[in-house]
Amino acid sequence: VIYLSKAGMAEFQEKLRLQHETSMHKELEKLLATAKGAEQEISKKDFEGFKNLFHRFLQVKGPSVKWDKIHKPPEDLIHPYDKIKAQVLPDSVAASLNKLVVVKLNGGLGTSMGCKGPKSVISVRNENTFLDLTVHQIEHLNKTFNVDVPLVLMNSFNTDEDTKKILQKYTHHRVHIHTFNQSRYPRINKESLLPVAKDLGVHGDHGDAWYPPGHGDIYASFYNSGLLDQLIAAGKEYIFVSNIDNLGATVDLFILNHLMTQPKDKRCEFIMEVTDKTRADVKGGTLIQYDDKLRLLEIAQVPKAHVDEFKSVTKFKIFNTNNLWISLAAIKRLHEQNAMDMEIIVNPKTLDGGLNVIQLETAVGAAIKAFDNALGVNVPRSRFLPVKTSSDLLLVMSNLYSLDAGSLTMSKKREFPSTPHVKLGSSFTKVHDFLMRFESIPDMLELDHLTVSGDVTFGKNVSLKGTVIIIANHGDRIDIPAGAVLENKIVSGNLRILDH
Repeated sequence: VIYLSKAGMAEFQEKLRLQHETSMHKELEKLLATAKGAEQEISKKDFEGFKNLFHRFLQVKGPSVKWDKIHKPPEDLIHPYDKIKAQVLPDSVAASLNKLVVVKLNGGLGTSMGCKGPKSVISVRNENTFLDLTVHQIEHLNKTFNVDVPLVLMNSFNTDEDTKKILQKYTHHRVHIHTFNQSRYPRINKESLLPVAKDLGVHGDHGDAWYPPGHGDIYASFYNSGLLDQLIAAGKEYIFVSNIDNLGATVDLFILNHLMTQPKDKRCEFIMEVTDKTRADVKGGTLIQYDDKLRLLEIAQVPKAHVDEFKSVTKFKIFNTNNLWISLAAIKRLHEQNAMDMEIIVNPKTLDGGLNVIQLETAVGAAIKAFDNALGVNVPRSRFLPVKTSSDLLLVMSNLYSLDAGSLTMSKKREFPSTPHVKLGSSFTKVHDFLMRFESIPDMLELDHLTVSGDVTFGKNVSLKGTVIIIANHGDRIDIPAGAVLENKIVSGNLRILDH
């Protein structure tokens, strides 16, 4: 047995790190040799970003934050939306809109909801997809104010081809649409720390060897695409970035005006929209003050001993909606200085064959600490309306919301502004199955809580009020009859409506 001194151990670890890095670089060179022309150029740029991330991953020692250095953000850095909305919009709001670009994160597939292709093409309301609603919103802005707000989609290699085909249908809409692809990084074998990929193919058996590295990649891929410079040259100053499945993330003229009217010496380069935490959001990233800078703290960065404290609604009252307003000039400056320094998220996965891999990712909001005069704006919950599950889909398809020019707003007939808590069981997970189980979407204006489990179907014109729990046990089926009004009811057992 050889006992190493502290210095000897450090030297050994450094040698090991260099060994892993050298082996990784050799494998990447082999992969590049399998490509030609444009594909090789794109992969080269992607691999530069990946090498940088992998190098930082090997350097990481322990947690990225010291818990005792975390402070609540000062009040003057988190602006309440009510105060911002109290300002009268100036006539120059059209000039501000002409300096804005809307960017939607469009890299995700609809697989978790049982759909093929990009998630953005799932129908969410009156046969309108996420993408349709986005285009309608921006077209409405452009027509109303006679401006040119372009839409930019950050696709991934999973969604790019299908998205480009779909975009043809918007040719005659008053919206200029651009796309760029986020990077494509190789998944890493957890044991050997080498790429799983044997060539650059992404189809068939090769598909699971690659991944899009999280939305923090927006800065590098936007820059590398040439689109960033193109938009700056066209006089654009800010992007409004959000997830395409967040139906609450529309262009807010009051936040835009607030951003554009900051004092010249305190020009804000980054606004993160945050909203008050509920018990459903305890895992969401929060804004903190750390080393005199606003910083995003994600649950993955929290030392295990402090996870319960992080989840507490009393200490950390707000969370990140991922609606972000960012200066284009600042993105260019910080990228060229290599000064973003986003924390690495190590995401473990198991491939279909049972192989354990890791993928290295970053989050777009984590770069907030690199921007000057960054602010948080505490917005109403209505600006955070993500559709991640069929339970969310039921809410946005219902009469709780009205649709106007691509924007969903809570119905005025609802007496209180909070959304009901809806939990649909596994029989509703896939969109196709979900739609088959509702002859029409129930009236939910007076609903507080809905839990449905098992083989349950709903007839036409059903009304749900208060707290409704419907549980069909294994082997049972419950058909809620057409026109039924369920108010504060628990339905269980077997209830079938049979045709005769």
